[in-house]
Amino acid sequence: MAKGRSAMVDSAIPSRGMPLGGETEEEIEVEEIEEPTGMEEQEDGSVVLNFEEIIQDELHAEPDANLAEIVDERILMEISSEMLAFYEDDRSSRQEWENTYTEGLNLLGIKYEEREEPFRGSSGVTHPLIAEAVTQFQAQAYKELLPSSGPVRTQIVGATNSEIEMQAARVKEFMNYQIMHVMEEFDPETDRLLFYLPLAGSAFKKVYFDDILDRAVARFVPADDLLVPYNAVDLSSASRITHIIRMNENDIRKFQAGGFYRDIELKPYIGSDELREKERDLAGIMKTADTDDCTLLEVHTNLDLAGFEHRSPLDGELTGIKLPYIITIDEGSSKVLSIRRNWKEGDEFYRKIQYFTHYKFLPGLGFYGLGLLHMIGGLGRSATSILRQLIDAGTLANLPAGFKARGIRIRDADVPLSPGEFRDIDVPGGALKDSILPLPYKEPSQTLMALLGFVVDAGRRFAAITDLQVGDGNQQAAVGTTVALLERGSKVMSAIHKRLHYAQKIEFKMLARVFAESLPPMYPYNV
Repeated sequence: MAKGRSAMVDSAIPSRGMPLGGETEEEIEVEEIEEPTGMEEQEDGSVVLNFEEIIQDELHAEPDANLAEIVDERILMEISSEMLAFYEDDRSSRQEWENTYTEGLNLLGIKYEEREEPFRGSSGVTHPLIAEAVTQFQAQAYKELLPSSGPVRTQIVGATNSEIEMQAARVKEFMNYQIMHVMEEFDPETDRLLFYLPLAGSAFKKVYFDDILDRAVARFVPADDLLVPYNAVDLSSASRITHIIRMNENDIRKFQAGGFYRDIELKPYIGSDELREKERDLAGIMKTADTDDCTLLEVHTNLDLAGFEHRSPLDGELTGIKLPYIITIDEGSSKVLSIRRNWKEGDEFYRKIQYFTHYKFLPGLGFYGLGLLHMIGGLGRSATSILRQLIDAGTLANLPAGFKARGIRIRDADVPLSPGEFRDIDVPGGALKDSILPLPYKEPSQTLMALLGFVVDAGRRFAAITDLQVGDGNQQAAVGTTVALLERGSKVMSAIHKRLHYAQKIEFKMLARVFAESLPPMYPYNV
């Protein structure tokens, strides 16, 4: 240790090339070097190191340090209780939205329903109005947001020259290279997002640097896995954002071994999630007994953390201003795994770093957007009900039931008659027609057929999925008229695509920030 201290003093000398016997001599002031915190020099000249204080000082100074390692356990328990209470409040505030979404998933018709009412074997078919609208939207939006040449475009604002244009071309090429080739999950995650989006009305992307993959990632986050307060307007102004993360114990152990999370004992979360259970049921998947997933709550919020309070730059006094942090809690054990600063080092305004971008299908009345389940879910239920009535009417008309006299005996009475079959009947007396009375079932109603067509057309017009029959119009119409009709028919879809492009622009800005902070300055290919 003494050798290290000598080196520190030597480094304080401005120059070693001074004249030894010259006419002038300069005075050298050697500043006193403060001993590092945690080092105590004893009377006999020995040095005692307090490694705990040294580690704490390093955690205080390191911008990405896990502050939960040095914060008192009682304070961590208080933070955990407060965050879990907020989580329950935020979840209960959107319970009606979750119920609408959960019940609306039945309208996809993925799983055939075996029905006992109004009679055994009645139709359980679901009209594909919602499924057709979702599939059409996904196909159009997928091609719109992920063209084969790459989704990133650059725009030069202000004066331009050849160097700026070349730089813009390099940025465009590099971003598209990362998204289309390096980030293997980007394409399938966006594809999943575009399926969930028209159903729920909202979907999210999370952009961050993954230490395990050692690269930037952009993960799809379903709307049911991201909670915001009731009065939130958008992500940037939300007082807190809670991301529900489901992760198996082995992956969490990797993060604990790497020092990202505290090395504490975890408990798998034992609880019911109606929406998740509904999705598994529709997919035909059952939860197995060996499932040991843990549920982590990653809360992006403002906090006045003890020991790291905000101080006035003028007099150094405590201001009580809450600073942005990211707090990760294990829901099963209610223990804090990590607390990290969420502002850029050196930012005097302590602006929080945003990791999420919000994709909306239609702007809702609150924070969450509205999807097809909310807007035409009623039409989908009506179309399904009418379709089932028509099928049931046809079934009853083809296989009618009725009444027969008590004394009449029919062989194999419970087995339906096959085409061309004549079955033996014992009639006590009189004519057979006097002993059997069929119920007057009607054929499928033409009025219901017309009503079904009206309901389906109304739903398709709203969802903008009906094909424009240009050939049914005037064959002599000018080209400009045909183009105008096409543009008019695609206005609704174009507006939705514009919202998606806006969200995608925000996502690409986040990706550019992650690339600038984490990637080396050299291109991975010849420019």
